[in-house]
Amino acid sequence: MVIVGAGQAGFQLAASARSSGYRQPITLIGEEPDAPYQRPPLSKAYLLGRSARDGLTLQPARYFDDQAIELRLGVSAVGIDRAGAKLHLEDGSSVGYAALVLATGADNRALPVPGADLRGIHSLRTLGEADALKAELETARRVVIVGGGFIGLEIAAVATRLGKQVTVVEAQSRLMERAVTPEISAFFCREHREQGATVRLSASVTCFEGRQGAVSAVHLDDGSTLPCDVAVVGIGVTPNTQLAVSAGLHTRNGILVDPHLRTNDPSIHAIGDCAAFEGGDGQIRRIESIQNAVDQAKHLAATLCGSQRPYRAVPWFWTEQYDCRLQMAGLTSGADTTVIHGSPEERSFSVFAFRNGRLIGVDSVNRQRDHVRARKMLASDQVTTPEDIASDGGAIRNAGVPVSAGAERV
Repeated sequence: MVIVGAGQAGFQLAASARSSGYRQPITLIGEEPDAPYQRPPLSKAYLLGRSARDGLTLQPARYFDDQAIELRLGVSAVGIDRAGAKLHLEDGSSVGYAALVLATGADNRALPVPGADLRGIHSLRTLGEADALKAELETARRVVIVGGGFIGLEIAAVATRLGKQVTVVEAQSRLMERAVTPEISAFFCREHREQGATVRLSASVTCFEGRQGAVSAVHLDDGSTLPCDVAVVGIGVTPNTQLAVSAGLHTRNGILVDPHLRTNDPSIHAIGDCAAFEGGDGQIRRIESIQNAVDQAKHLAATLCGSQRPYRAVPWFWTEQYDCRLQMAGLTSGADTTVIHGSPEERSFSVFAFRNGRLIGVDSVNRQRDHVRARKMLASDQVTTPEDIASDGGAIRNAGVPVSAGAERV
């Protein structure tokens, strides 16, 4: 087995395959120079200085030797010879495979505006990028975050805690719009403002201004200018599908896989952020989360060891901003009804989201028990209605009605 990508998905597959009894050779190929490491702390504890660099590694070097996993780092895959069952690498070498797994992840989306290549403008996905941003935050006074998604808001929370003057610029009308309910968006908008950050909604960047080659200001579409020492762009990612496309594999906002995580070539699989699969509603989805990477890797390991079960898992996500832990189960987009449990004012509540009377997802703030309950409900075949949740002390609302102030355009 040859695995392209030494991130969470690739590492987990190698580890789970060995623990499941896979005895054939395993080669794990990563283009970064660092051994497989945890990514979630990069935008939180690591950036804040509360997590050491060597504490990020998923396993020490001896683990790979002990498990007979060949680790090839600092080299990229450049082509797949499907007929010859070979993977070509940028150093001119080739690796033969019986099973090839693409765990190529995704890259940060670029912001196509003038000045985007100035020094002091960062994105964050890799350890190297985290080190560069961390170093500049030490002396920065004013920080502009472009993008109000998970990564942008996590970095905003860290920079605010470090005493920086922080402005978040989000093009949509609310924060984390693709991922959470409006009630959650409103709560976190208020939270960031109360912590001292400025949040600009429905605002777009037109260009970056520089001085001596380094960013000095961000210009917005309303004509305003935001002076800054550091800017961070976090406007989403694009899946790494180049290898798949050049090899003639099917793609659609990701590498298309069947319920067994196989591509249209039965000897090639794809997992993690780069893999697109059909959900229970017939929609093609690509899930960007550690949970999805780990679940798919474990499932594929079992498949390669003989299991015939199709992949099925409830997607779940999490983020930490200040002392608020948001945990999400299911996908809440398209909800028409919500039920609120708990108290946003006390910073402990859940939003149960429904579409056509059926539970589709739950967002929980500092409410671990609700999150665990939600994952069980979503995994079962039992239908849960708004009335079922309301009878347990919740309040039914029309979806889209904020539970707290803070989502207005500012």
